[in-house]
Amino acid sequence: MAGRGTNLALLALLGVALATGGLAFALGTALVRVPVVAHGAAGLGVLLLVPWKWAIVRRGLRRRPGSWVSLAFTLVLAVCVAAGVGHSTGLLRSVGGVTAMQLHVGAALASVPLGLWHVAARRVRPRRTDLSRRALLRAGLLAAGSLVAYGALAGLVRVARLPGRARRFTGSFEVGSYRPRAMPVVQWLDDPVPAVDPAAWELRVVVPGAGVRRLSLGELEARREPVLATLDCTGGWFARQRWEGVRLSSLLGSASGRSVTVRSVTGYWRRFPLADADRLWLAIRVGGEPLSAGHGFPARLVAPGRRGYWWVKWVREVEVSEVPWWWQPPYPLS
Repeated sequence: MAGRGTNLALLALLGVALATGGLAFALGTALVRVPVVAHGAAGLGVLLLVPWKWAIVRRGLRRRPGSWVSLAFTLVLAVCVAAGVGHSTGLLRSVGGVTAMQLHVGAALASVPLGLWHVAARRVRPRRTDLSRRALLRAGLLAAGSLVAYGALAGLVRVARLPGRARRFTGSFEVGSYRPRAMPVVQWLDDPVPAVDPAAWELRVVVPGAGVRRLSLGELEARREPVLATLDCTGGWFARQRWEGVRLSSLLGSASGRSVTVRSVTGYWRRFPLADADRLWLAIRVGGEPLSAGHGFPARLVAPGRRGYWWVKWVREVEVSEVPWWWQPPYPLS
């Protein structure tokens, strides 16, 4: 494959990998299988192009031996792909307390500014021949080869009975199901674990036209119901637990609006469609015991079918509004 074609193919594969990786994090249902497969195939497609890219790199190093940013970009991408393959096979679960998935995502994010610089420094102008029949045929062969490589790796994982065969459809491994104390304690980015006084804590329920209701922990305890739900963390693990709490719709009554925002004492928040309130729970117990501080005491959201960053911990307020649910960052900023 010519140097120009190789570079364009790599750029396309990296774009697909970045987009499908973000989409895979956003979905918590079985539909996530599609972006997960596309993400894995794109990553393996990058590996398929290594021989051709290596020839380009050697020529470039002879002409510009000081291209340190490009070398850093290559190194970060290598870490990203290695961590992704390690996680998917189950042969690499963590490195120094950091999960392989976290390492994979961190390296991917770090590669973005390096990749932008690399592309800007070696700009490739589009040509009409980029959409020629030959170019499209090569692209199709690369896509097919990437999918075959993905299928071969998945088959190897099963035949060799590698740990990766036990992953959930999201790609996560089971950790601590039905054992809340064994379930990992994680936060989104810089969200801290607060110390909440249960005697002073109260839940604010804000409904336009109905004012503000305040509920104590004891009042929530008296209304709790059981719910079995799976917490699937973007860190690469999942746990199925028996939670106890109050259905959000029972707290909101006949409230009208477009969305409901759930806020934490830390300032963290997520906005949901109001129509989903019947499928959201404000949990105060797990496994028959009160929540631990790390798992969201005194109350946390349980959102079946959504990834872990939607499960707001240390909830202090639930508010109905006319703002559409999608009017928020796709991922929390802090």
